[in-house]
Amino acid sequence: MARPLKVAVQMDPIDSINIDADSTFALMLEAQARGHTLWHYEVRHMALKEGVSRPDGGGREERLFARGHAVQVVRRQGAHYQFGPMETRDLGTMDVVLMRQDPPFDMAYITATHMLEHIQPGTLVVNEPASVRNAPEKILVTHFPDLMPPTLITWDLEAIRSFRLEHQDIIVKPLFGNGGAGVFRIRPDDENLAALLEMHFARSREPLMFQRYEPAVRQGDKRIILVDGEPMGAVNRVPAEGEARSNMHVGGRAVKSALTARDREICAAIGPTLRAQGLVFVGIDVIGDYLTEINVTSPTGLQEIARFDGVHIEKAIWDRIEARIGG
Repeated sequence: MARPLKVAVQMDPIDSINIDADSTFALMLEAQARGHTLWHYEVRHMALKEGVSRPDGGGREERLFARGHAVQVVRRQGAHYQFGPMETRDLGTMDVVLMRQDPPFDMAYITATHMLEHIQPGTLVVNEPASVRNAPEKILVTHFPDLMPPTLITWDLEAIRSFRLEHQDIIVKPLFGNGGAGVFRIRPDDENLAALLEMHFARSREPLMFQRYEPAVRQGDKRIILVDGEPMGAVNRVPAEGEARSNMHVGGRAVKSALTARDREICAAIGPTLRAQGLVFVGIDVIGDYLTEINVTSPTGLQEIARFDGVHIEKAIWDRIEARIGG
């Protein structure tokens, strides 16, 4: 049995989570069941302080602190957590930090990954912060072009017009959003693309992602969970009637799903890269035969898979975390 670990959970406010769907909550329950102690903090309460004297007298160093609470969790609606008093802790004294705050993947998110690098390798950060920073979900996938539908990432209006002319029916996505926010389907006869582009580029300097619309999305957008590069389970998310997006946040319906031969082929192709980059908990999105996203920031889907298949992937995640620390 692994020794008890001190686990800090970097997440959004815990009082607002849906305990029947939240993957971080499932991870916390499993950690607690294994005898690990939990400590909760929000990114806005982190502080990187330089010029702190080293305990061994060997000069001065930077230290990463956060204000937060010891926490215990229980699956009870309306009373799912109990905080200890607010206190400040040195995150470098923790065994594990779970980086589980939701996107958007903006400069605040990126800054948090830089700060967390200061506690490595003494503290294991899951997922590895430099890899998270270098692998936003809609960018990492472009390193596997043979697995993707036709895709374009650009600011260039002429390139966008050419892509639409070639593929007719397209999907437009912000690069660093989440939950389906800002995702549009532009049909061949849709006259709104120019206005959409004007609106986006008037408020953002970021490029957009364009993909060929895949009709297979009507049968669902499959979320596959990989742990240390190995596929562990899947759930299909079927879009609501009249909706092009399958995300749960916008009315997508979760249904039971098995891994196909093509799913396993995709996982085998990307698994070594995920493992090498320290991306322990990853959720990929597959529509038909195509990989569309690789989610590394705060993947979800654990509780849905457990309900349909009885597979508790949070156990496998903690097995890998404990093995990494013990190894």
